[in-house]
Amino acid sequence: MPAAIRLGRASLGGGAGLFLIAGPCVIESRRHPGQVAARVKDVAGELGIPFIFKASYDKANRSSLGSYRGPGIDHGLEILAEVKQRYGVPILTDVHECAQVEKAADVADVLQIPAFLCRQTDLVLEAARTGKIVNIKKGQFMAPWDMKAVLAKAASTGNSRIMVTERGFSFGYNNLVVDMRSFPVLRSFGHPVVFDVTHSVQRPGGLGDRSGGDAHFIDTLAPAGIAAGVDGVFMEVHENPARALSDGPNAYPLKRLKALLTRLLKVRSAAHG
Repeated sequence: MPAAIRLGRASLGGGAGLFLIAGPCVIESRRHPGQVAARVKDVAGELGIPFIFKASYDKANRSSLGSYRGPGIDHGLEILAEVKQRYGVPILTDVHECAQVEKAADVADVLQIPAFLCRQTDLVLEAARTGKIVNIKKGQFMAPWDMKAVLAKAASTGNSRIMVTERGFSFGYNNLVVDMRSFPVLRSFGHPVVFDVTHSVQRPGGLGDRSGGDAHFIDTLAPAGIAAGVDGVFMEVHENPARALSDGPNAYPLKRLKALLTRLLKVRSAAHG
């Protein structure tokens, strides 16, 4: 069983119970991240689920040059620091370049390596050297067993606070699939495993100038991942996915979050005791 990672009073992995990483895809305004964080914190707290708030200050891999990317690193981290202080939640955000890591680590409790960048050795090492928790997303082009070398890169810095996230594998054009066999393979590497259930239903570039998604499959995939033994669930959530500035087609409606998490806890209890 993967060893647990301590984050404040919470334990992530190691059989400690389900944890949740959730928030909007990108920072949409000064107020929006806090509004989402407050609602998710209430739901997670009521259910006893450790919660990490996520939002990106920059989405560097948007389909179109005209797509909204976010407020940028300086203003974005300022907003995330406000959310952290006001709502008392740990923060996860993406880093895309080595030059961003030090700034992001001053605010974030978890640094995330985006899926497209999981093979960028310098970025992985720079993030791991901070000593912060590093969540490495498995690339859509990577077999699960190929992540062993990626995780070894991060661990070579002496940082053992590493998580790995499954987010689906490219299957033909504009489609992703999740192979449930991936989860036991990833768990065998000794790190907590997260299931990014919302990006797994994404259709990259499926709408031509932007990505589409099949959010209605989230309710099917999430319980399957829990039954397969994941430690945590990653979800992009929004109060109105149709109006989200990024990844709306694969975002989960906030109003339905409590019901889904309640169901996931029941599945976990039935499957794993």
